[in-house]
Amino acid sequence: MSDDFTAAPGTRSEYTPLEEHYRIDIVSRPPEIDAATWALSMTGLVNNPQAFTLDQLRAMDSVSQFVTLSCISNSIGGDLISTTKWTGVKMQDLVALADPQPEATYLKITSADGFDEYVNLDLIREDERIILAYAWDDRPLLQKHGFPVRIYIPNHYGMKQPKWITHMEFVPEWEEGYWVRRGWSASALVQTTSVVDTVASDSVFEQDGTTYVPIGGIAYSGSRGISRVEVSIDEGGWLPATLKSPLSELTWVLWRYDWPFAEGAHSFRVRTYDGNGGIQRADVTPQRPDGATGIHRVTRVL
Repeated sequence: MSDDFTAAPGTRSEYTPLEEHYRIDIVSRPPEIDAATWALSMTGLVNNPQAFTLDQLRAMDSVSQFVTLSCISNSIGGDLISTTKWTGVKMQDLVALADPQPEATYLKITSADGFDEYVNLDLIREDERIILAYAWDDRPLLQKHGFPVRIYIPNHYGMKQPKWITHMEFVPEWEEGYWVRRGWSASALVQTTSVVDTVASDSVFEQDGTTYVPIGGIAYSGSRGISRVEVSIDEGGWLPATLKSPLSELTWVLWRYDWPFAEGAHSFRVRTYDGNGGIQRADVTPQRPDGATGIHRVTRVL
């Protein structure tokens, strides 16, 4: 990893402009929620039922973290993946205030758009990075991105992370959430992936008598991180790319490889290893039900 890193021209922005952050909704128009009357209720198998206004949540101790979020329906090399800054309250703190009874094992989250999902309480207790977010990019959540609050759960696709949340119920057992009932993954764990964003043939440079073409893109493996990225040219051997230090342990990593130019038609492949050294899957699988896998490849005539 390096802080002294210049992305190959054409690589996507490391930090996604808020208006460009991807979104996938189950309704044609985002719910309109009045902050003045909205309250988040926490009921069910608890000793202390709660109802938090937005002002009360904002007054609690907050955390901020840079997060990459991806959609389970994203194709290999697709754009349903983005990175921004999330700010909110630790779910551990909210659960503690509600004081779950021993029989409570899951949290059923319901949203204003009719969406519902279940979160394991043990997961919340183990991971302080799970937050109830009320701001992105240091601004209140936009209506289209889930105002007033949405949850973030590391290492999971967006289908497990409701927006426009109105209610949380402590329940004794897991049930299928909205997308699971429709045939998608029950766990929705992020698949390791890497992408060739650019072969910057308009930005060639010379060094020691050799002409180089910058190649670059992203690699992502949820909260597992990225340890290595490799590039293959024309089905040749795998060559190490340079990596940029990520914004956080929860974001994608930018990579770059300077390729010695050769005229003609060429193919460029990329693969990555997660922070534990596990290599991304090369076998091609569709998005449904567990997220797409496979090696991204682009071809160019130079």
